[in-house]
Amino acid sequence: MTLRVMGVDPGLTRCGLAVVDVEPNRRASLVAFGVVGSAAGLSLDQRLLVIALAADEWLELHQPHVLAVERVFSQLNVSTVMGTAQASGVVIAAAARRGIPVALHTPTEVKAAVTGNGQSDKAAVTKMVTSILRLAAPPRPADAADALALAITHAWRRGVAAQAASAVGSAGGATTAQRQWAEAEAKARRGR
Repeated sequence: MTLRVMGVDPGLTRCGLAVVDVEPNRRASLVAFGVVGSAAGLSLDQRLLVIALAADEWLELHQPHVLAVERVFSQLNVSTVMGTAQASGVVIAAAARRGIPVALHTPTEVKAAVTGNGQSDKAAVTKMVTSILRLAAPPRPADAADALALAITHAWRRGVAAQAASAVGSAGGATTAQRQWAEAEAKARRGR
């Protein structure tokens, strides 16, 4: 069965949205991507409403099986982290109203899943997303590429976790990228 995942890179100014279909063999195909934005001059309630309405529209249009959202875990700028968390909340609530499961992934988990290195930069993530989805050009802006990476990560996570569990004691074991992803996920869990 093909898994349809909607990825969200939350933010008040730019919220990346993306949908991918991933086959059991991990082949990912682009369905849609974009960015919804809200002007800094709007009141917080109006900014969140813009994001909530866009999330509702995307969820209705694309009917994902699961929503993957970037986990907000730490940033130096408290106002930025608050806005990101609030944007995440309205999108998560939109999915919950529809009974769509929600998964949270840290940036390190996403980087490790798509590039094999949890310390990769945004350019490397965008390059790999472009390659994985067989796109003619990199998805822009970076928020959209990050949302695509989140969706791919979630779809691959189930397969990677199952392979890693079955690889214990086997001669072949997990690939380098799979091991790095598992290490990044374990590190993120320890940091909670």
